[in-house]
Amino acid sequence: MSLNARPFADLLAAARRSAVHLEMRDRYAVGDEAEDFAAFLRTGAANTDPARSFWPQWLPLVTEAVARGVVMRRARIVSEPVTDYIRYEHAITVLNLRAGEDVRWLPRRRASDLALPGNDFWLLDGRTVQFNHFTGDGAWAGKEHTEDPDVAALCATAFEAVWQRAVPHEMYTV
Repeated sequence: MSLNARPFADLLAAARRSAVHLEMRDRYAVGDEAEDFAAFLRTGAANTDPARSFWPQWLPLVTEAVARGVVMRRARIVSEPVTDYIRYEHAITVLNLRAGEDVRWLPRRRASDLALPGNDFWLLDGRTVQFNHFTGDGAWAGKEHTEDPDVAALCATAFEAVWQRAVPHEMYTV
């Protein structure tokens, strides 16, 4: 595995068929969301302006990938009752959907018998894996890339198992 290799935008630009993302934390403390998350906690309303926060960088990547035929799916394993962060994430997911991602949610209690990697990951075209590392309190701690076929197969199997059990975004309530 290589640490901090190619930027994710380059990996996604190289994808031709699929990009799947598995998220397994109940809270992320990513700096570019801090202001919007704090406002959500104060008001209970999510800012879904696509010009805010990290969206101007993310949304074009997704729309370009989807336009060239890449199927983008995101699955989130969450504890219930959900955390404030997951309520916020659920509220802003409308922007992921508008850009072309398909998103599903899996209650953690329904994932107990699934073999899952130890970290969140992206799997691109079934062969390139980017593991995302976070600290215990959810702050970004780096990434690793690999094209090891065994690791890619593990991630593909894990993602598909989660996807089959997960609830489509439109049907999942927080």
